[in-house]
Order: sequence, then structure tokens, then C-alpha cells
Amino acid sequence: MGKLYKDKAHLFHEVYDYVVNRIGSKEWKEHDKLPSVRQLAEELQVNRLTVLKAYQLLKKHNKVYVKDKVGYYVQTPLPSLVDLDNLNNPIVTAYVQKNALSEIHQAKVKYNFSQALIDPSLLPNQYFSNYVKQVFDDYPKLLSTYSSVKGDEELRESLAAYFEKEYKTYVHGDNVMILSGSQQGIQLVAQTFIKPRDTVIIERPCFSAAIDIFESKGAKIVPIDITPTGYDLECLEHIMKQHKPRLFYLTPTFNNPTGYTVPTFQRKELVALAEKYRCLLVEDDAYHDIYFSEKPPTPVFTYDTVGTVIYLRSFSKYISPGLRMSIIICHHSIMEPLVSARFLMDNGSPLLNQKIFLRYFHSDRLQQHLDKLRIALQIRKEWMEGELANTTWQWHSPNGGLNLWVKLSDEISTDSLLSKALAHYISFVPGQVFDPSKQYKSWIRLSYSFSNEKLIKEGMEKIIQLNQE
Repeated sequence: MGKLYKDKAHLFHEVYDYVVNRIGSKEWKEHDKLPSVRQLAEELQVNRLTVLKAYQLLKKHNKVYVKDKVGYYVQTPLPSLVDLDNLNNPIVTAYVQKNALSEIHQAKVKYNFSQALIDPSLLPNQYFSNYVKQVFDDYPKLLSTYSSVKGDEELRESLAAYFEKEYKTYVHGDNVMILSGSQQGIQLVAQTFIKPRDTVIIERPCFSAAIDIFESKGAKIVPIDITPTGYDLECLEHIMKQHKPRLFYLTPTFNNPTGYTVPTFQRKELVALAEKYRCLLVEDDAYHDIYFSEKPPTPVFTYDTVGTVIYLRSFSKYISPGLRMSIIICHHSIMEPLVSARFLMDNGSPLLNQKIFLRYFHSDRLQQHLDKLRIALQIRKEWMEGELANTTWQWHSPNGGLNLWVKLSDEISTDSLLSKALAHYISFVPGQVFDPSKQYKSWIRLSYSFSNEKLIKEGMEKIIQLNQE
């Protein structure tokens, strides 16, 4: 490797990162013996005590184990996140963790309240099947070429014009990148801007995949509570001042899992705080168009004038999950490193998907579909709330999104209830999954978007009955 360079007082952290990276890249596999303290000190040209201190920290964080008088060995990967109390370590993990949400989704169930996906019967499937031939007629060489890394220029320019018209905010096509799903955007941002021990602020509770992604990059996670009225901005400023975060990941519109929406005045303040403390805001806006009675506030990025906000917008959920269509909008100074990182990821989204989406996005059918979809989802939400009204459980009734965030009685074990529910082919998500500190043990997320009204009524009655047993 050669010599390490940074502050000598923290040189052991660099040795720590070096070992973690070698393990993460599988150069050193499970139960492989690590170089001796003397060998690694010579290789890295550091003091033996520095290497010893790093090895001791690795042992403390369960990255390695010791055989007496033999040496240090790579530890077995940490257990699955399904053991929700087992992963409290905020320090970098070199292993790819199993995701509790993914494991719950894989369960075979009849009453699916765990997936924040829209029932396929509510999506414009027939329209797309009839439309694909037209796309090939318009672009006969479509499958004979790649898209650019940023995405199809025609689509990017079209989306830029849409956002400029919709929000009265100037957006150029070069400020837009097409993604294969918003989760890829989170991964891309983390890959580009996060180093081990960088501080990342997240909402509490938070989209579980984002927690996993930032933790996998070795970030120090600092939560800020989100409530029905937004954030405590004084607390947020204190966190920014004290921890000097690299970025703040937020879902201010119909937050997943809570459904809470941050008010307009706070959105402006968020941008001001981010500029003051030089903190990137990563705004994940997956549900903006899924509202019921009134439109949500305009996105945080519309208040950004200096390039502080990275805006992620998803269209997949309510149009066609199979298209995996999302975008990033950001300042060119941020876009350049994101494009470089994207080259190493997948070299761009499928061009066919982009052209199909382009034609549908500007059709009259889209608005007709959205109007019908909002009515259908609101009806399903009200059916689920009607069943919840028969309990003493508490919840916030959101104006959009796909989920209800439900507070059970304190004495109820959500883990036990989930086990019973899965045995009866019912799924939901325990609240601990959405919290890096694994609290919210009396909370669950119920998604009302995937099951029809009949299944919602039957499934909720069964959950309530199981809770009483």
C-alpha cells in the first residue's frame, strides 16, 4: 500500500479503514489470518503500537477475533437484521448486511401490509403493453445503442422544462441525471460523498434502506426526530454546529414511514442552515404526486440557489415499478463527481425504459391515471383507518403517501406480533427497522397501497385478533 499520510494522532483510524476495506473487498475472507502487527506496521510504515491499537478497535467492533498466541483473524459477518436488537454499533461495518425489510418482503403472504408498493391492478398496464410497439416505430434502433450515463438527452430536457414550469425554478437538462430507481440515487450519493466516519444526519424514523446504505459506507449516523409539524430546527442547528455533517438525508414530503410532511417555512430554513454549515441536503421525494386533498409544499430544492440540495424524485411507484424511473437534480459542481461514480456503477439506465416513460409522462393519460389512483389509494387508507378505529392504537392520518405509522400499546411486542402475523400470512414492518438505534419498539408501519379493500378488512381484523390472543 505504501505510507499513510494523515494526522498522526489518528493514524490508527487509517489502519482501521485499510483493514476494513481489504475485508470488504474480499481480499481477506472470513477466518483468514491477518498480517502480524509487525508485518502490517512495516508494510504501512507506521509504529507497531498504531497497528495494535487499530487491531484492538477492530476486535471491539467485531470485525476480527483473536486466537491466543496465534494472531488476529477475520470475523464471521454479523447476523441478519431480523434480530432487530443486535445491530447497535454505529461504526463502519465492512460486510453487506441482510436487510430486515427485504426479508419480511420475501415472506409468502396473503395480506401484504409491509410493501410500500401500489397494487398492480391500479397501474396503467394495458396502456404500456399497447404503447411499446409505437415506441419502437418512433425509435427503430432503440435496442442497438446505449443511453448516455446521465440519461437520454430528450428526456432530461423534457423533465427540466417540466420542473421549471411546475415550480418556477430554473433547471437545465445538464442538471438532471436519469436513475434506475431512487435507491440507486442514495447509493450513488453515498458512494461519491461519504467516507468512513463522516457524519450523516437522518430523520428518525427513516427509510430503512438509506440507513443501511450510509452505515455500509462507515458513516456516523446522527438522527433528528421528524414529527407531524416537521423538525426541531434549533436542535438541527445544534447538531450541524457540533457534528459538522457531510450531508442530511431527508424525506420531507410524506415521509416513509410516518407520512409526515415538513411545512414550507421549515423548507426555506433548511436550505439556510445547510448553506451556513456547508452541509449537503439530500432530498428524497418518492411520493410527491401521491396526495389526496391538496398538493404538498414545493420541494426543498426549489429554495436552493447555491447548489446545496441534491434532489431525488421517483416516478416508478405510481407509473410502472418495472421501468425503475427516477432522477437526480443538482448543481453542476455536484453532478460532475456523481457522473464519474455512475460510470463505475452501471453506465446509465436502459434507453428503452426512458423512451417509454418520456412518451407517457407528457400524455393526457398520465393525469387521468393520477386522478383515479389518488381516489383509489385514499379509499384504501380510509378502510385501514376504519379497522384501526376499533382499537386503542394511535396513528397520524397522512394527506398522501402509501403508509400509516401506528403506535401500539407499550406492552405489545412487535416482534412477537410479527411472528404471529407471518404465520397467518400477514406482513407488516416493525418500527425498529426505521431507526438506527432500534427504538420505536411499540410502532409498526402498515402499507395500505398493495392490498384491496377486502384484503385490508380481513387482514386488519386478523392482526387485531392476534394481538388480543
